[in-house]
Amino acid sequence: MKKVIYCLYIMAFTIGCSGDQSVSTSDLIAAKNLEGLKTKKEVKLKTLNAIKIELNQINTAISNLDSTEKLPLISMFEVKPENFENYLEIQANIKTRQNVLLYPEYSGTLKKVFVGEGEKVKKGKLLAQIDDAGLKNQLEQLQIQASLSKTTYDRTQRLWGQNIGSEMQLLQTKASYESLLKSIEQLKKQLQRTQILAPFSGTIDEIVANTGANLLPGQTPVLRIINLQKMYTEASVPERYLRQVKKGTKAIVKIPMLEREYLTTIRQTGNFINPNNRSFRVETPLTNTDEMIKPNLSCKLKINDYSNPEALMIPLSIIKENAIGEKYIFKLSPDGKEQVYRTKQVFVQLGKNSMDKVEVLEGIQAGDLLVKEGATIVEHNQRVKNIP
Repeated sequence: MKKVIYCLYIMAFTIGCSGDQSVSTSDLIAAKNLEGLKTKKEVKLKTLNAIKIELNQINTAISNLDSTEKLPLISMFEVKPENFENYLEIQANIKTRQNVLLYPEYSGTLKKVFVGEGEKVKKGKLLAQIDDAGLKNQLEQLQIQASLSKTTYDRTQRLWGQNIGSEMQLLQTKASYESLLKSIEQLKKQLQRTQILAPFSGTIDEIVANTGANLLPGQTPVLRIINLQKMYTEASVPERYLRQVKKGTKAIVKIPMLEREYLTTIRQTGNFINPNNRSFRVETPLTNTDEMIKPNLSCKLKINDYSNPEALMIPLSIIKENAIGEKYIFKLSPDGKEQVYRTKQVFVQLGKNSMDKVEVLEGIQAGDLLVKEGATIVEHNQRVKNIP
């Protein structure tokens, strides 16, 4: 094959030089004859193109007749549309808004705790009682006084209806009765503050204070209650994804410690860009039916920032790059024999990529055959053989 090509190039040179021998190339260059040089160049190019066409015909004929022709072996694949989803992966925190350390509202001694650690309770259940320091006795006395005051007020009102007594007496008995009622209401509120109730349904996670301990309002923790049913993740997303990440965007919560993934959606996006790290806050709900997920457990949030149900995906391994950074692949077209194809270099524009594939935006279409294995050894316009 090499001898044939060499002979053909010698023929081309000979034919090119067999034209007008009166003026040589060196003479034209020495005479600075521009028109003459252009004319000689056209003659040479026409001769060379004719030789190339003839050479291709000879190569094709040889390949068709030579059963022992050795061709580079490759594998190929057909480009087919497929669903492609790209995910932005960021670190996230697992939280719950129903995780509360309960403090007393009333100063006194912790009289009794009615629950144990790990116990599930309903909202409003009495969890602990603080010594009321005689408030209950005071309430009973006020209620007795209020009962007598009401009787006095009712009797004065009946007499006033019979034009007996003075209006001042009526007003005084009414004011006395109403004052006692207000005192009773205030005392009841004070008594309620001696009770620690469950603010929501959940589990008693920890009992901090011991029975008999002196409690100070807002300072001495008594117990912790937590609800693991209403969990959520919180993450900071870089501001460059502001247009892609919105309320309702599909997401996946990946928890390495549990080896689990949970499908969810973006429930809330922040309206504030943190100037320190140029990010905004996102929140996703998290189902926790078996209560295996705990607050502050490490997790990753994968947010779907791009989707294309008809994406043309190709392996990253078949993409080559020229000296100026242009990306290209090799397409295949049938070339006479069974499983024999001819390569064509095609430049492509790439989009987002997954682990081992990348989306092609321009350059190929569905149904194209591309070189897969062997892409690094083939060249443009080369005959190759596919290994089925």
